[in-house]
Amino acid sequence: MTPARPAALAQRLLPAIVYIVLALLLAWFAGGQILFGRIDAALAIPWLMPGALWLVWRPRDEGRAVRLAIAGAALFGLLAVQGLLHLWLGGSLGAVQLGLTLAAAVLACGLAALVMRRTRGWLRWLAMFATVLFWFAAGQILIGTAYGAFHKQPAPRLAVLSGLPLRWGGDDLAAMLAAGPQDAPALTELGRRFDVRLIDSLMQVEDDEPLLVAHPRALAPAELVRLDALTTRARNIVILADALSSWEPPFPTGDPRNPPVTSLLTPLLDHWGVTLAAPDRGVSGWDGDVDVFIDPGARKLRLHSAGRFTRLPAGCASYGDRRVARCAVGEATVWLIGDADLLHESLWQAPIPAAPWLRRSDNLAWLSDVLTPTGQPLLDPIWIRP
Repeated sequence: MTPARPAALAQRLLPAIVYIVLALLLAWFAGGQILFGRIDAALAIPWLMPGALWLVWRPRDEGRAVRLAIAGAALFGLLAVQGLLHLWLGGSLGAVQLGLTLAAAVLACGLAALVMRRTRGWLRWLAMFATVLFWFAAGQILIGTAYGAFHKQPAPRLAVLSGLPLRWGGDDLAAMLAAGPQDAPALTELGRRFDVRLIDSLMQVEDDEPLLVAHPRALAPAELVRLDALTTRARNIVILADALSSWEPPFPTGDPRNPPVTSLLTPLLDHWGVTLAAPDRGVSGWDGDVDVFIDPGARKLRLHSAGRFTRLPAGCASYGDRRVARCAVGEATVWLIGDADLLHESLWQAPIPAAPWLRRSDNLAWLSDVLTPTGQPLLDPIWIRP
């Protein structure tokens, strides 16, 4: 009689096991975990309803106490396995993610039970299908709201000097003027977080505003002096200096309006004791995308054929095999990134623009954080660490 008890217990727990496996597989494949390199529990939320309907239907002939025990085992098991995956693959427990997912799973089971109790026959199948669709849409709205929720502050000003095609494009001036400003996705996203000022000269930078220098054209000596002088006050500066730019030139080859092929900031970097080298063929990811993790916060930057800083002064910390560096220069904190592609939408934008929470990296969120912190989001992606 003893051997029969484990078998009976396993049979009763089978709905819970199927629920856990189904939820994990749907999150991994359909939810985007494998596609985006993320292990977020919250990405499972829109896909919880099929498993919830199964969890309610399969033990329908059991007593109420048994059904509740099976549901409890399923929810606890899902929480435990997903938490272990967070720790193992992402290096973070993700307690807020787990709590939100648990609450959504409980709600999904309650809604599934209501559908099963109130419908019969073909109407039940119709109601189940409608419930799955409704839950998917509601789940996407929920996680979109959660990922986007943060303590908003008045948008600070941000000065941006760049030689990249962030605004307008093409070679027909009349058509450009008729269409009005056509901003690159990176500039649009920065505009949601900052009061962005595109400047033509570093002489226009005000003393109290953060600064983004993104692969600029050749600077006059006075501008280089001005940039160095800006470090005498406490401020945040991000400099994208690409040794070999991958941005598609918007104008014919040789047109001076195209982005510089290589960084023209060498005189300033030399003055700071920094040397930027072109992508090294002997380094992994030299000719393609590479992920750089910035701690604390586990922010993931995705770069493309990034250069490396082969010489850095003592006051610098480096990340990603010296592709990114944080340096104390005077009173300022200066971030140096050996890649201007950090701004290109192919490296950070979600494949569905209407679902920005499915982003590929933290490139723009990280820029916002380091230039002017505006509050932590309720949820952050939990990236799969190498």
